[in-house]
Amino acid sequence: MANNTLIVAGKEFRDDMRNHWTLAITAIFAVLALAIAYFGAVTAGHVGFTSFDATMASLTTLAAFVIPLIALLIAHDAIVGERDSGTLPLLLSYPLSRLELAAGKFLGHSGVLAVAILAGFGTAAVAILAANPETRSLASLGSIVTFIASASLLGASFVGLACLISVLVREKARAAGFALLSWLMLVILFDLLLLAVLVISGGNAVEQAVYPYLLLLNPIDVFRLINLVGLGNNGGNGIFMAMTAAHAYHPWVLYGALAAWAGMPFAGAVLVFRRQEM
Repeated sequence: MANNTLIVAGKEFRDDMRNHWTLAITAIFAVLALAIAYFGAVTAGHVGFTSFDATMASLTTLAAFVIPLIALLIAHDAIVGERDSGTLPLLLSYPLSRLELAAGKFLGHSGVLAVAILAGFGTAAVAILAANPETRSLASLGSIVTFIASASLLGASFVGLACLISVLVREKARAAGFALLSWLMLVILFDLLLLAVLVISGGNAVEQAVYPYLLLLNPIDVFRLINLVGLGNNGGNGIFMAMTAAHAYHPWVLYGALAAWAGMPFAGAVLVFRRQEM
């Protein structure tokens, strides 16, 4: 099984490389990260790199918007694309199970995204550290490693979600539409709805106690928590941190939640795919 899965994953990875997806995504990550880091404080009348905490907070916000969108775009046609082109029956006529095909697609797209995140944000991180010698420390390096690792897990979460969407629909256009809708719901509307409920209800003690756990239902919020909890208000995220300050998040809980988000949508995709007619 592992051999077939790796063959499919390698093919997906090479296809994305040939389509220049990896290079394009890397360039997008690097350019946006450097722009945010350099011009992030322009509204306050300051141009240039600010504090390391503020820069990491800005990069976290950027990644929370961009990585899910790109993951959904590159993987939304993982299965439905093969079905649309008529190659799915041919692929499954080989000694290749549906689990192996889906796992290979998932690993291939997740790998491409992880490489792009490492190269793009890694390049930006090197530039930021080079421009700010005073920020060079083991703590800063640890924050960067944590950011890149959690960003890769976030990307895998949305690749898994894209795979689930891809097996639930029969047309690529519908898959693209549901992918964008999922992005809108999780990136923008989820937090707005939670905040609206708190404001309307007056934020009673029960809701304030439950709220931190509701954030674990969204991989984007888990990603933010992993990277922002250590920064506190120094990262310019006073509102977000104020809403979670009363709860102490254990790192293993946050990483476990993000890993679960990377696995559960993919597991759902495999379950549905196995039961589908050709």
